[in-house]
Amino acid sequence: MTPPEATHEVVDRLFREESGRAVATLIRVLGDFDLAEEAVQEAFVTALEVWPRRGLPENPGAWITTTARNRAIDRLRRRQRLREKTEALGRESIIAADQNDGGSALDEDPMQIADDRLRLIFTCCHPALALDARVALTLRTLGGLTTPEIARAFLIPEPTLAQRLVRAKRKIRAAGIPYRVPPVDVLPERLDGVLRVLYLVFNEGYAASSGDELIRRELSTEAIGLARIVVSLLPDEPEALGLLALMLLHDARREARTDPAGDLVLLEDQDRSRWDAPRIAEGLALVSRAMTMGRPGPYQLQAAIAGLHDDAADPASTDWDQIVALYRSLVRMDPSPVIELNLAAAIAMAQGPAEGLALMDAIAMSGVLDAYPYLHSGRADLLRRLRRWSEAEAAYRHALLLTSNASERSFLERRLSEVRTAARGPLD
Repeated sequence: MTPPEATHEVVDRLFREESGRAVATLIRVLGDFDLAEEAVQEAFVTALEVWPRRGLPENPGAWITTTARNRAIDRLRRRQRLREKTEALGRESIIAADQNDGGSALDEDPMQIADDRLRLIFTCCHPALALDARVALTLRTLGGLTTPEIARAFLIPEPTLAQRLVRAKRKIRAAGIPYRVPPVDVLPERLDGVLRVLYLVFNEGYAASSGDELIRRELSTEAIGLARIVVSLLPDEPEALGLLALMLLHDARREARTDPAGDLVLLEDQDRSRWDAPRIAEGLALVSRAMTMGRPGPYQLQAAIAGLHDDAADPASTDWDQIVALYRSLVRMDPSPVIELNLAAAIAMAQGPAEGLALMDAIAMSGVLDAYPYLHSGRADLLRRLRRWSEAEAAYRHALLLTSNASERSFLERRLSEVRTAARGPLD
């Protein structure tokens, strides 16, 4: 027998690790997202009931998949459609004979499982779906997050998130979105969409747009896990390698990004002994591997920049000239106002705050990033360094108006207080 608390721990871990695999397999043969998800959920409930009595099976993941298949068959029987779907299931050789509250471990073809997960990733991230729906559906079906967890992570009501998922699945059915890996001629553009979804998920976990905490670990962890799946399934795609490297190199600094009170700590002030050295080493190795493929892309360049930060022993050792060069390449490859802002910040570090501020002022004058808080906080920081106190105060105020995250607000409020004090001068 297995203690109930141990069973719960194993089931929780397996749900994260195996639910996407099982759902992908069932969707392939059933063509029904809801039925596949419901059957897999029932299998995990059955595990909680059966495993404490019988002990853990030799292959818990295969047990879950087999049991889910049996539950799907039961549901189809109740719907009076067993014959049609049983034939489909039979062609895939997946009907299990074991009916004893579960199933036996199946001898799965690893390549088939891989293909199933890759099909599901591309289905969830199909460009016909709205971007927010792609993110939600990916986290739900592949990441193993529950609807309440996703709703909490993105600070939206649970019914809103549930409706978003329903609409996405409905559109997949109505539009006949194929459950397959795209043809070779469109794979790069479709892969870009998949990577973009994972990038958005990671960014929201790395620096939450709102809420009380700066970091949402569950989102960062899920994004990294999904990126690992994509890399394992498409090992020769350098941008997939670049994105995974970028995530690892940023996530390596996670423990040092906030102080004990949960307040933001800037990169230059972080305790680098708290950075995750093995994660940095893995990220740097992935960057190197991607670059040798001779197909540079935006994620690879961003990862290379992150690698230069992580590889520096201290702030003074950072190779800012090389970072500026990489940002210039990134602007040429993937021009955007945000990248230009990052270039300006790097130039400020390499050549002085006045040089960077001139570039940021030009971006501010264009108005394209007027609602972007990091433009105003970046300007405020450079104005502070130049001792232009009143202008810095105004910029910090503007940034505060646009910032919803409590940790970032606390940091900006401290800086605002500092420049106010400096503007008044020493007390008599």
